[in-house]
Amino acid sequence: MIDANDISLIFHTNDGPVHALKDVNLEISKGDFVSFIGPSGCGKTTFLRCIAGLEQPTAGELRVNGMTPDEARMARAYGYVFQAAGLYPWRTIGGNVKLPLEIMGFSKAEQAARVARVLELVDLTGFEKKFPWQLSGGMQQRASIARALAFDADILLMDEPFGALDEIVRDHLNEQLLQLWARTEKTIAFVTHSIPEAVYLSTKIVVMSPRPGRITDVIDSPLPKERPLDIRDSPEFIAIAHRVRDGLRAGHDDV
Repeated sequence: MIDANDISLIFHTNDGPVHALKDVNLEISKGDFVSFIGPSGCGKTTFLRCIAGLEQPTAGELRVNGMTPDEARMARAYGYVFQAAGLYPWRTIGGNVKLPLEIMGFSKAEQAARVARVLELVDLTGFEKKFPWQLSGGMQQRASIARALAFDADILLMDEPFGALDEIVRDHLNEQLLQLWARTEKTIAFVTHSIPEAVYLSTKIVVMSPRPGRITDVIDSPLPKERPLDIRDSPEFIAIAHRVRDGLRAGHDDV
């Protein structure tokens, strides 16, 4: 679904060039849940934005669902969930979710059917007439996920969507996201700063170094697809978390 070959990206600023990514190579297969973890400024979000066609690499080749990132964006091959929910306060939850469907020209009947379906997926049925300010932060993020799912893209790009939420809400949304992934079979690329979150959610964990962002380790998770929260106390989970932590430490030592 996503194939990156020797991706590098340099931002040119008034203070000189900033090397954001260097020689990034990665394959993400259909149905994978891939988390990107690394220190702030290591290029996690930049790489996600390259996948989305929102940033242009200065070297290398990137294919998304068999297309260039720009072609994939025009073909609406992905949905994007940002760090903040980004809901329009003057629109209801249903109105926010159906916005991309309006832009894409779906009929009103199809809009209503899709909105109902994705709100059910994120457990927000009955909230379509509420406004964002009437919902908790966690519910707003679930509405944002519903909006990204509304046009049924194959790929879901998620940029640290739960980072601003408290641990209890975050755990609950992690559980719900895994259930959603199992039901939709989407391919998910997920940025996080949390080691437990990365290990709990992922089939594959990509560990990145400080700038310039490089991949220092790619960990294929042996954990089963069905994952109750208490799996985080298992020896297998703890071993993966240790490997992620070692990879992060090694990345710092190499700088």
